[in-house]
Amino acid sequence: MKRSAGSGRGRGRVAGGPNPIDIHVGSRVRLRRTLLGMSQEKLGEAIGLTFQQVQKYERGANRIGASRLFDLSRVLDVPIGFFFEEMSDDVAARSPRQIRGMAEKQAVYEPDPMAKRETLELVRAYYRITDARVRKRLFEMTKALAAFSQHKD
Repeated sequence: MKRSAGSGRGRGRVAGGPNPIDIHVGSRVRLRRTLLGMSQEKLGEAIGLTFQQVQKYERGANRIGASRLFDLSRVLDVPIGFFFEEMSDDVAARSPRQIRGMAEKQAVYEPDPMAKRETLELVRAYYRITDARVRKRLFEMTKALAAFSQHKD
């Protein structure tokens, strides 16, 4: 039985789906884990979970509690705020706490570009560039290309 956004276990979910903030936090866990080259199994062992539970956290299917978030921040060597960085205003606005009473509208979830394999490979390749000056020039070039691309559309 699915529960509505305001009752019991289903609290904080839009139309039975995961909370957009839980999805964002999970994607940040996945991003950091993969940047460290850590498997879901290794992360699970470090915090006392199975890799399946880690998968659910990373998808946003299971909400990460405060104590677990604290453990994750220590194991992944990031401040707790890292998990909330780069959250768009759109994600924050779609949180059921912000849209209570609007559960009849179906939320549209766009895939997070930070969770794509292409993005992770790009970031790993970028950090394999040992010369900091080359990395900085590549970064500046990428920003310039993105700006050019936006003006062209």
